[in-house]
Amino acid sequence: MSYGDFSFSEVLDTFNLTTEESEGIFSNIKPKEPSSLYKQTLVEYIKFVGLSSSEKLRSEALVFPLLAELVRSAPTQLNIFSGSDFTVDQSRGLNGRCDFLITKSPEFLAIRSPVIVVVEAKKSDLGEGLGQCLATMVAAQIFNGDPLRPILGTITTGTVWIFMMLENNVVKIDLAEYSIKQADMILGILSSVIDKP
Repeated sequence: MSYGDFSFSEVLDTFNLTTEESEGIFSNIKPKEPSSLYKQTLVEYIKFVGLSSSEKLRSEALVFPLLAELVRSAPTQLNIFSGSDFTVDQSRGLNGRCDFLITKSPEFLAIRSPVIVVVEAKKSDLGEGLGQCLATMVAAQIFNGDPLRPILGTITTGTVWIFMMLENNVVKIDLAEYSIKQADMILGILSSVIDKP
């Protein structure tokens, strides 16, 4: 078993998690204006992606540039890991490769604590990524050794983003969908976990 084998309900049951679901959980977060370079790049990349169903193209053209913008503008050292093995507890199915992890560690060659954001890219159906993303968030919580440190998770097609937050054993799910055209709001949400202790 690995992250991708979990359904959302299996993660909830296996790791004794509860949920809080509502629209606009992150609506009070201040948007973070992206750079003019990012805005210009986004316009060009959206043209390339068009109606493509390629998960790889969407990740490279839409997801990574937004995450790179987050890292570039962060007030502290962040690192992005893409496609990296993140085995935390194989006996419980907490193993596999992650689309993207963001850490607050200065190390580039190895994933180090704290992991603060888990990103799961999907080519179309966001719902199918919920279990995989949440299982990876649980692994990040265990890896960090601090159940009170919030872990932000997002599932995205590149053009549409949904978010959830894991803190202790509670998963807060924002039922709102955010468009890549709301890059300032997406960056604001992603930035919200950077300053948390």
